[in-house]
Amino acid sequence: MNKVILMGRLTRDPEVRYSTGDNQMAIARYSLAVDRRGRRDNDGQTADFINCVAFGRAAEFAEKYFHKGIKIAVTGRIQTGSYTNKDGQRVYTTDVVIEDQEFAESKNASSENAGFVPADRPSPSSAAGDGFMNIPDGIDEELPFN
Repeated sequence: MNKVILMGRLTRDPEVRYSTGDNQMAIARYSLAVDRRGRRDNDGQTADFINCVAFGRAAEFAEKYFHKGIKIAVTGRIQTGSYTNKDGQRVYTTDVVIEDQEFAESKNASSENAGFVPADRPSPSSAAGDGFMNIPDGIDEELPFN
C-alpha cells in the first residue's frame, strides 16, 4: 500500500501550470514544511520539506486558495521518478501526488488578527468556576437543541 498523510505549512505559493492539448489540465506544485517529532538532528533541522503535486480540480483549488504559510493537511501517494538534466546527469525525484487536501486551521488562526474575538461572543474570562462558559439569559430560544 502506498499512502501518505502529511500536515504542514506551505513554503511558497503553489506554482501552477496547464498541460497542453485538447484536454488542458491544471498541475500545481508546492512544498510543505512538516515538523519532525522528537529531538533535533545533528544538523539542527527540525522540519522536512516535502514536494507535492496536485492535478485537475485539486490543482485549481490550490491555485485559488493556498498561499505561503498556511497550514494544510494532505493525503496522497509517493511517486518516484528520474530524468537527465542538461549536464547529462541523472536526477532522481520524489513527490507526493495529492489525492485530497484541506485546510488544517481556521482562516483567522492563519491571519495576523488571530486573537480577534467577535463582539457578540462572550470572552473566555466569563467562564464559570467549573471551566464552562456561562450562557447569557434569553439565548435558550436560539439554541438548536433542548
